[in-house]
Amino acid sequence: MPAADIARMILDGFDDYREHFRQITDGARGRFEQGQWQEAQRASAARITLYDEKVSETSLRLRAAFDVGSLLAATRWPLVKSAYIDLIDLRFDNELAQTWFNSLFFRMFSHDLISDGCMFIHTTRSSLPRHGTTAHTRIYRPQGELANMLCQVFADFPFDIPFADFPGDLQRLETQLRENLPDWVCKDSALCVELFSSVLYRNKGAYLVGRICTLDDQWPLVIALLHREGQGIQIDTLITDEADVSIIFSFTRSYFMVDVPVPAEFVGFLQRILPGKHIAELYTSIGFYKHGKSEFYRALINHLATTDDQFIMAPGVRGMVMSVFTLPGFNTVFKIIKDRFSPSKNITRETVIEKYRLVKRVDRVGRMADTQEFSDFRFPLSKFAPDCLAELLEVAAGTVEVQGDTVLIRHCWTERRMTPLNLYLENATAAQVHEALEDYGLAIKQLAAANIFPGDMLLKNFGVTRHGRVVFYDYDEICFLTEANFRHIPEPRTPEDEMSAEPWYSIGPLDVFPEEFPPFLFADLNQRRLFATLHGELYDADYWKSLQQAISAGKVIDVFPYRRKGRMTP
Repeated sequence: MPAADIARMILDGFDDYREHFRQITDGARGRFEQGQWQEAQRASAARITLYDEKVSETSLRLRAAFDVGSLLAATRWPLVKSAYIDLIDLRFDNELAQTWFNSLFFRMFSHDLISDGCMFIHTTRSSLPRHGTTAHTRIYRPQGELANMLCQVFADFPFDIPFADFPGDLQRLETQLRENLPDWVCKDSALCVELFSSVLYRNKGAYLVGRICTLDDQWPLVIALLHREGQGIQIDTLITDEADVSIIFSFTRSYFMVDVPVPAEFVGFLQRILPGKHIAELYTSIGFYKHGKSEFYRALINHLATTDDQFIMAPGVRGMVMSVFTLPGFNTVFKIIKDRFSPSKNITRETVIEKYRLVKRVDRVGRMADTQEFSDFRFPLSKFAPDCLAELLEVAAGTVEVQGDTVLIRHCWTERRMTPLNLYLENATAAQVHEALEDYGLAIKQLAAANIFPGDMLLKNFGVTRHGRVVFYDYDEICFLTEANFRHIPEPRTPEDEMSAEPWYSIGPLDVFPEEFPPFLFADLNQRRLFATLHGELYDADYWKSLQQAISAGKVIDVFPYRRKGRMTP
């Protein structure tokens, strides 16, 4: 059984996956132009599940085509890998092809056999684009004529439906560009604008992404467009602030649909615009989340190999379902399911797993942290602080095992580390408390707009990002908003009912009583009162029912990934 034949079938499976990925992605422009927002959500979910579906199909074809005994002989796979390298060496997406090879290897073999000889623990790809490729960007040099340059930009990025008010949009766009940059920049004869040649689509928006450059400085540039049904395309805003652009590419967002001829090249371009973003997060943001997982793992093992960092328990209130640990010098938490849950948690391990996987498929609207699921992580025993390892072995012995000088984590999720909201508020100024609670309420509302009800909305289940945004990260009780039954608390029937410590009314498993939220969410009376002034409608069952009715009617509610204080549309 030639190794080259196995390698070829693996690559054929990858090509099949890439073609289906491309077809879904290429449909984004049509969905945007036709206002097919529900179809856009379905396409996003379908593209995420596509990877595992195609890995399974390829694995089955391999098992059908070759003798299983020979196919599963690990000693053969260094030859398969070598043949595969020859096949993918000149491809512009060969880093993705390497991750695909790893996925097939994982599907067929025990993780005990992981090695660089059999698979791509380390990439063989150069860190720089090869073969003399040039960036897939368009360069514009205004020479003091910003209006003419902007006209040319939109001539190069046409749509099949008209703009609602193109001249007005251009005028407002030029004004906003001048306001966002120092005065001297727009007069600089060396000024140029570089835009990626493909439009990025996500949810109800389209984005032109690039940068503004002088000889000595650069600024990121994002132009956001909307399609208002019945009105045409509108230019919504222009963004040049790095923090704001970083939020658009956040780990809390759904993945962009964008045609990327050379993935590494585009990621390199984004890194120049957003130097604070890790390569793993950028690959993930454009839909290559499995390769983002590969890059994350490589960064993790490099960090462990080059630092004295040890795993410790993550700060915050201990969870009733998950145990969470972290590396102080690595901006990630690791979450494992406990062997036993608190009696108040009527949930199974399988349900928890499905809840976390659900978050991968739904629109996170910038308010839920993306996760990566891992199996059979192996770490040096010396990398665990003794009290951390002791706690993990106590609460999750079914998942954590010491094997000699190695700690085996059989199953876990990784997630961006944030400051728990309850801890953040303990040390916040009055202004910071106000801002955080306002954003906390917005997070709940925006999740609801995306048909997600967090279930357990305690402050400890939300985190604050480095940009000050409040994000939900504990998923064991989430459900679709339309599944919950929001109710008003019935009036007491008798004085005895009113004095009773127990409810005098029946409560179903999906019943939610928003009137009970204030003391449940806030022990601090000042915070409780403040939140009531900011978001008191969250305590009203009718508010939630109105959202359910809008969602059931097929409305996809607007949730913008950028601040619209400078928006150009009414």
